[in-house]
Amino acid sequence: MDGSADRKPEPEASKASNSLSVLLRGGPDWIAIPDVWEVSSLESEPKVKILCGNAYEHFVFSGLYSVHEGEEFPVYRWSCRTYVAE
Repeated sequence: MDGSADRKPEPEASKASNSLSVLLRGGPDWIAIPDVWEVSSLESEPKVKILCGNAYEHFVFSGLYSVHEGEEFPVYRWSCRTYVAE
């Protein structure tokens, strides 16, 4: 064995896409928001917005980290919804 199973995942940008995985928490129950989202970095994207139908769901970095499926991720909390202008 090479010992790779013993190493803790690094909360850095993923090697393949040069992005960082974050957890999305909160928001309306009827919207299918993914648990994990990709951002370029916490510094450059402290907020994310996701298009859901005719609205955007907004999430903000909470400053907290949480474990999901054995890995630690930064947590983005739902903050508000805005609608797409016509």
